[in-house]
Amino acid sequence: MHNIKKILLIISGTISLVLGVIGIVLPLIPTTPLLLLAAACYVRSSDKLYQWLINNKWFGPYIVNYRAGKGIPLKAKVIGVTVLWTSISYTTLFVIPIFLVKILLVLIASYFTWFMLKIKTLPKERRESN
Repeated sequence: MHNIKKILLIISGTISLVLGVIGIVLPLIPTTPLLLLAAACYVRSSDKLYQWLINNKWFGPYIVNYRAGKGIPLKAKVIGVTVLWTSISYTTLFVIPIFLVKILLVLIASYFTWFMLKIKTLPKERRESN
């Protein structure tokens, strides 16, 4: 039973990691929570995968700093909010014809904007360098 749990956690962590990477490009997919979920799955199933993730050049510092309560860099917040609203604006203006769906997308974008902005901003001098 232990091996099945371990395999399911590795699969879940990998799916979360892939979705988190996709979320870098598609702003409605929340990258940071998915990376944190991947880390949580890996820490319970594979120390090798967990160490790879937290020592990863691109994802590691975000996970380590967020989990330590230090926050995320201002640049990540600015890019995240900008890409989110650029894509939502384009989608609601030119792609989606249904008014209620447009409203729903704006509400979702508003929630994720609030979520990103409420996270503590990581001061430059406190960033982890890997």
